[in-house]
Amino acid sequence: MRRFRIARQRPSRPSIPPRHTLSVWRADFTASLVVFLVAVPLCVGVAVASGAPAELGLVTGIVGGLLTGLLPGSSLQVSGPAAGLTVLVYEAVQEYGLGALGALVLLAGVLQLAMGALRLGRWFRAISVAVVQGMLAGIGLVLIAGQLYALVDARAPGNGPANLAGLPDLAADTAGSGTALSALAVGASTIALLVLWPKWQRGARVLPAPLVAVALATVVVFVLDLPVARVEVAGLLEVVQPPGGADFARLTEAGALAGALGTVLAFALIASAESLFSAAAVDRLHDGPKTDYDKELMAQGAGNTVCGLLGALPMTAVIVRSAANVHAGAQTKASRVLHGVWLLVFAAAFPAALGVVPLAALAGVLVHAGGKLLPVKQWRPLWREHRGEAVVLAATAVAIVATNMFEGVLLGLLMAVAKSAWETSHVHLEIVGLDEPTTRDGAPAGSGTRRPIRVRALGNATFLRLPKLLDQLEALPKDRAVELDLTGLRHLDHACAAALGAWEEQRRGPDGTARKEAPSVAP
Repeated sequence: MRRFRIARQRPSRPSIPPRHTLSVWRADFTASLVVFLVAVPLCVGVAVASGAPAELGLVTGIVGGLLTGLLPGSSLQVSGPAAGLTVLVYEAVQEYGLGALGALVLLAGVLQLAMGALRLGRWFRAISVAVVQGMLAGIGLVLIAGQLYALVDARAPGNGPANLAGLPDLAADTAGSGTALSALAVGASTIALLVLWPKWQRGARVLPAPLVAVALATVVVFVLDLPVARVEVAGLLEVVQPPGGADFARLTEAGALAGALGTVLAFALIASAESLFSAAAVDRLHDGPKTDYDKELMAQGAGNTVCGLLGALPMTAVIVRSAANVHAGAQTKASRVLHGVWLLVFAAAFPAALGVVPLAALAGVLVHAGGKLLPVKQWRPLWREHRGEAVVLAATAVAIVATNMFEGVLLGLLMAVAKSAWETSHVHLEIVGLDEPTTRDGAPAGSGTRRPIRVRALGNATFLRLPKLLDQLEALPKDRAVELDLTGLRHLDHACAAALGAWEEQRRGPDGTARKEAPSVAP
């Protein structure tokens, strides 16, 4: 009987109806305009707060849209200059100069590309959430402290401790200056509008709060001709300065190399962590394709590499613009690419528009952004349920304010590792026969040798628990034999093994009472 094989036909992919395609493009187009309106004040404000020309913030936003927006990774999150790196960028500009900033960003981008190629993106999800929240809280505190000076058209003294220490003098100087009070009124009004505008849901759906706040502040300053400082405009082509050999040489000078390498590492790690944590948050906001962390890390690295070649600010993906993109109805990556197009058109065709924006209004935007970095709502439940995590968060934030970004984050990571090691190194001693009243053959106590004490160790014996472990063993009666059983330990490190061996040998001395048939634990 002849058999025939019937070829199985592959199901054809359903074609997308033209009407549906049109609706997707319409949604992406609308979302791109919303993200553009959110991005403009943030790009300019972050650049000014970083000690860089305002146009460089727009350049970073353009690269984040046109390049990073096209690359695979996360489909809906938006990249650009972020408030989270403002403090670190400002310190780098003050230390090495604006020309060397591009070299630092370029090296950080190359490092991100290498980490993505080595598939290290997923490992950023293993970073303690408390460290990340502490990092953002520390950034927020330093950012607010610095922008309070810009809020009254004053110059900040320098780093975080100096800015905090100078606040009383700043308040006294502001109270006696009419110009400072005018700038303060503009900045405070901007912050108030940023807080109140989202409560009007109909208006917030049409125009984002940062654009409304900055636009109204600009109009008021222009109409009333208030004596407040404005953004200095240099032109897009004038500020784009690729780093040269002299800039790289400046980073390798004696005494500067270690600090430059630390800055590059801080740029790469903090930008990567913030981007990938933002991607995880954005994934929870939509039902579309989820993020490939390794590809997203490489996309961020490619963006920072190009930003470095252009001498621009470093970029990250941040939740503010990304959430605005999702809430505006974006369906594909076309929305974030188009937002880069609108930034390019604005920076090329209307650069003079930046010259009328008051600095106090941008400072208000950044003070508000810094306040949102503080985990105010999360602190109480975290302290109540996970007190160790709360301590790590607070210590990381305080360390960043007291020292700098890199050292503060490093301290937070070390504390998180130490906390985890402490919590996992539980060891418990089961002691049997301590109160044994009779001898081995059942005779009354005191008529012969009493039964040995049996001690069984359970859990993970590490050096962190060694003092408590030795205290319990040394508290055992000196006139009783002891049998120590270590078979219940899941882990025994060298320090504990050596200490327990020394304790056993001491008990087995000429006058000791340890049983000779007890198994040895000496290393």
